[in-house]
Amino acid sequence: PALHLPEDVQVSCIDGDPDRLLAQLTLHELDVVISDYPANPRLGLRVFNHALGDCGVTLFGTAELAKRYRPGFPRSLDGAPLLVPAGNAALRRAMDQWFDEIGIRPEIRGEFSDSGLLKAFGSRGEGMFLTPNVIEADVRRMYGVQVVGREERLRERVYAISMEKRLAHPAVVAITRAARAHLDGA
Repeated sequence: PALHLPEDVQVSCIDGDPDRLLAQLTLHELDVVISDYPANPRLGLRVFNHALGDCGVTLFGTAELAKRYRPGFPRSLDGAPLLVPAGNAALRRAMDQWFDEIGIRPEIRGEFSDSGLLKAFGSRGEGMFLTPNVIEADVRRMYGVQVVGREERLRERVYAISMEKRLAHPAVVAITRAARAHLDGA
């Protein structure tokens, strides 16, 4: 959405350690940080968390894995090969808690800090993987994978973190408006 504003905007997307990104934000090197969890108030940073919304998740796998693990989902995931986000990701923590609650232990085949790499491994049949359900159609199309199951109790939350209590930068406003609309429709 920011690229379609009447004024010229250059967008730079940087993936990295959340604490480092927040430090860059406070130095005014970034206009906004999009995160799956709010900034920790204990860090003492004067930043503002803007909740954009949340959605459930979808588990994907190759046709072979989907055929094998779709029946009986989610109980069928006990011992199933899984590719997961690296340890500090909010979705990973929620997923681990969910597995404990329902009493299953999947086989973790890989941990990834890069979601694109995780999906690439998943598309090759190395394991199944979770993504927010708002991107389900894109993931199916781009990676040629199938839905194994959906879980609404697992929620992916999205926040815009800024130095502004009220968002004002036109590009940031456009991005956050579109994200809210997209997540509300999920």
